[in-house]
Amino acid sequence: MERGFEHKNRRANSRFEPSFLQRQVGVRMSEWDKEQMTFIEHFTELRKRIIYIILVLVVGLVGGFIVADPIYQYIIKQPPANGFTFHSFSLWDGVGIYMKFSLIVAIAIALPFTMYQLWAFVSPGLRPVERRATLKYIPFVFLLFLVGLAFGYFVVLPMAYQFTTSINQYLHLEETYGITQYLTFMFNILLPMSILFELPLVIMFLTGIRILNPLRLRKMRRIAYFALVVIGVTLSPPDVMSDILVTIPLLVLYEFSVLMSSIVYRKQLRQQQEWEEQFDAEGKETSSA
Repeated sequence: MERGFEHKNRRANSRFEPSFLQRQVGVRMSEWDKEQMTFIEHFTELRKRIIYIILVLVVGLVGGFIVADPIYQYIIKQPPANGFTFHSFSLWDGVGIYMKFSLIVAIAIALPFTMYQLWAFVSPGLRPVERRATLKYIPFVFLLFLVGLAFGYFVVLPMAYQFTTSINQYLHLEETYGITQYLTFMFNILLPMSILFELPLVIMFLTGIRILNPLRLRKMRRIAYFALVVIGVTLSPPDVMSDILVTIPLLVLYEFSVLMSSIVYRKQLRQQQEWEEQFDAEGKETSSA
C-alpha cells in the first residue's frame, strides 16, 4: 500500500520536474539572456557616453559665444581680412558670426573629451599596459587641432585667397565681400585641415586598442592616397602649385601615421612576447613543483 502511494507521488512530482530537453533549453535561454543583458549594458554605456559628449559640446558652444568677439577682432585685423570693408547682407549675419566661432571652439574642446569617452568605453577590454599606453595620446588631440588650424590659416587660406581674388580681378569684378561669405570661405578650409591633422594620433590610438595595425595601413595606402589627394585638391585653389602645397603635407601625415603605428605595434608585439615567456616560465615552475 505504501509502495503504491510512493509510486503515485513520484508520478505526480515528475509532472513538475523539468525534462532533459527542458533543462537544455533552459540553459540555452539563460545564456541567451546573459548575452542580451551584456548587449543592453554595452548599449546603455555607449548611450551614456554619447550624452556626455553632447553635453560637453553644448558647454563648448556657450564658451565659444564668450570668446567669439576677441577671436573675430583678431581675424579682421589680420591680412587678408584687414584689406576689406565687410558688409552684412542679412539681419542674421551677426548671429551667424558668433555661431561659426562658437562651433570651432566647441569642436576644439569636445575632441579630446570624445577621445577620452571612446577610450573609457573600450578600456575594460584592454590590458592595464594598453590602457596606460592609449590614454597618453588624448592630451595631444587639442594640440594637433591647433596645429592643423594654424596650417590652414597661415598656409592654405592665403593661397586660396590669392587665387580667387586674381580670378575676380582678371574678370574686372568689383569686390564687395559679405562677412558671412568670407568667414564661410575661411572655415571651409580651417575645419577640415584641423580634423585631418588629427590623423596620426587617431591611427596611433586605434593601433593601441588593436583595431588597426601598420600592415593593414600599408595595404590601404593606394586608397588613402587617392582620398587625401581628392581632399587636398578640393580644399586648395584649382592650380597645380596650390594642389601640391596642400596635398603633400597630407600624404606626409599619412606616412607619419603609418610610422607611428609601426612603433606602437612593435611595442605591443614585444609586450606580448614577454607575457608569453613569463606565462611559460610560471607554467614550468608549477609543473616542476
